[in-house]
Amino acid sequence: MQLACLLWLLFVAVYDFRQRRVPNWLVLAGAAVALAALALGTQPFGIEWSTALTGAAVGFGALLLLYAVGLMGAGDVKFAGALGLWVGLQALLPIWVVASLLAGLHSALWLALQRWPVAPRLSLMLLGRSSATSNGAAPTTARKRIVPYAAYLSLATAAWMVWGRQS
Repeated sequence: MQLACLLWLLFVAVYDFRQRRVPNWLVLAGAAVALAALALGTQPFGIEWSTALTGAAVGFGALLLLYAVGLMGAGDVKFAGALGLWVGLQALLPIWVVASLLAGLHSALWLALQRWPVAPRLSLMLLGRSSATSNGAAPTTARKRIVPYAAYLSLATAAWMVWGRQS
C-alpha cells in the first residue's frame, strides 16, 4: 500500500506541476484507496481510523480557510483532505511546513524572474503558466495559479515517507 500512496503522490505532483490543478477523479482515487487500506487493515503508516479521519478533517478545514480568501485552489484543499486520510494528523504538520517552504521558494523565484532581463517569458513559463492562452488570446480574468501547492504537498509527503519516519 505504501507503493500505491507513492504512485498517487507522483500522479498528483506531475498533474499539478503541468496543469496547475488537481482533478477530482485523482483526489477521489487517492481517498478511496486510503479508505480501503484502513478498512482492510493494510494502512501503510500504522494509523487508525480516528487519526486518519482527524487528519482529513484538519487538512481539508485548514486549507478551506485559505481557499475562502482566494489564496488556495479548490483542488489543493481537497487533496489536503485526502492526504490526511493517508498520513493522519501528526504527520500533516511537518508535511505542511516543508510544502509551504517549497511553495514560498517557488513564489520568490517566480517574482525574481519577472524582473530577469534575459528571456523573462521563458523563465516565467518554467515556474508558472504563460500569460497567454494556448490559442494566443489574452488571459481570462480568473486568478492565475502560479504555485502548484498540491505538488509541493506531494513532494513533502514523499520525503516524509523516506526520511521522516526513520526515527
